[in-house]
Amino acid sequence: MTWQKFVPQATKDGSYTFFSDDFQEAFHSFHGAKQEAEIKFVQPTLITNIAQHHNSIRLLDICYGLGYNSAAAMEAIWQINPQCHIELIALEISAAVPQQAIANNLLNQWRSPIPQLLAELAQTYAVSKDLFQGKLLLGDARQTIQQVGNWQADAVFLDPFSPPKCPQLWTVEFIAKVAQCLAPQGRLATYSCAAAVRSALILAGLKIGSTAGVGRKSPGTVAAYVDQYLTPLSLQEQEHLQSRAAIPYRDSSLSSSPNSIHELRAQEQQKSILESTSKWKKRWLSLNT
Repeated sequence: MTWQKFVPQATKDGSYTFFSDDFQEAFHSFHGAKQEAEIKFVQPTLITNIAQHHNSIRLLDICYGLGYNSAAAMEAIWQINPQCHIELIALEISAAVPQQAIANNLLNQWRSPIPQLLAELAQTYAVSKDLFQGKLLLGDARQTIQQVGNWQADAVFLDPFSPPKCPQLWTVEFIAKVAQCLAPQGRLATYSCAAAVRSALILAGLKIGSTAGVGRKSPGTVAAYVDQYLTPLSLQEQEHLQSRAAIPYRDSSLSSSPNSIHELRAQEQQKSILESTSKWKKRWLSLNT
């Protein structure tokens, strides 16, 4: 990943995001970066419910980026339970993005002491305070996830760049590692509704549900070991999982290049007898018009 000077770009809710030259994608939806953190990640994991009944919450933030998902979660938890101890493990390929988010004061939209705690995390990679303990693990998440060990999170935020751009963090093998880091009653949230991603979550032994979209029709996905409080998939979404789109990304060595991962999946799709994605799309387009 090349070094890049990030320029804050405004989104429709007044918050800012960055654009990655490496992945040719923004870090957040332009409909609202702060709103996306709250609606796609914090709300589906029900962490405010946990905060009402527990004085300790563990968060795993995969592809930490600017730190918005963690910041939004911390604020939501402390609004409900100011004495709740938060333990955060964050995975990010490089310190450049979180450090530049701090340098541009982008976390100042959350109440104190959240910007100060996450500024320290971005600079020192480890923070230990009375109510907050945080670790920032830098490098390829396929390797750093293995440093998490037996530690399990109440809420997991899975927020890589999109599957076409970053397939290595949406594979069956990587998501299986992520699922091992989810507590039995915990919940995982991601903005993606890709059938391949949902298939990988199911193969990891998780139940899945839909979450609200942010500024567009596409929902996100929430996953858990128990299906209580999960919003069922629509018939259209269920049938999407029976199409070739649902053939997941694979990376048995957890070290394959993105191109190799795409090629392997394309080969599997070509051999498949499942309904083509275009046929599924066409059929539902006619039903919805």
